[in-house]
Amino acid sequence: MKILEDQKIQDNTVGSRSKIDYAYIAGFLDGDGSLMLQLKKRKDGVNKFRFMATICFYQDSRHENDLYWIRKVIGIGYTSNRNDGMSELRINGYKSVGNIIDILKPYIKFKRIQAKALSEACHILSSTKFKMLNYTKLIKLVDLVLVIQNENYVTKRKKTRSELLQILGLTP
Repeated sequence: MKILEDQKIQDNTVGSRSKIDYAYIAGFLDGDGSLMLQLKKRKDGVNKFRFMATICFYQDSRHENDLYWIRKVIGIGYTSNRNDGMSELRINGYKSVGNIIDILKPYIKFKRIQAKALSEACHILSSTKFKMLNYTKLIKLVDLVLVIQNENYVTKRKKTRSELLQILGLTP
């Protein structure tokens, strides 16, 4: 993944092009992006639910080249065009999202709380298989979902803490 390779360069070079690129991408994320940690239903497998970590950048489709540039710099993600004239770049996966957030975190200003929570959740989820998550880690993940959810602008009702705990079977 390109962003991880550039991290080595970034750490050793003051004022490097990669630092400028990452600062620009973080600013773009602050203004036209979102950080999400969701509990999604599964149709297959033993577990009926899974956590999903996502970074999403939004742009008017007339200017979607900016999204392709971001994708090229970070080396991962997929773009799509929506019916409302908007395009998005989405990055999913605990390890990828966690690594990208960790690199962008020093430059993120407005979504700092969400970035910290999403990074923590991704590190928990990428280091432990879902079925091996203990009660303490599941409670922590629920709390991190709520931190991100409460900081984000939402257009529809999200699940409450008690609903999330019930879904995960953590209520008596």
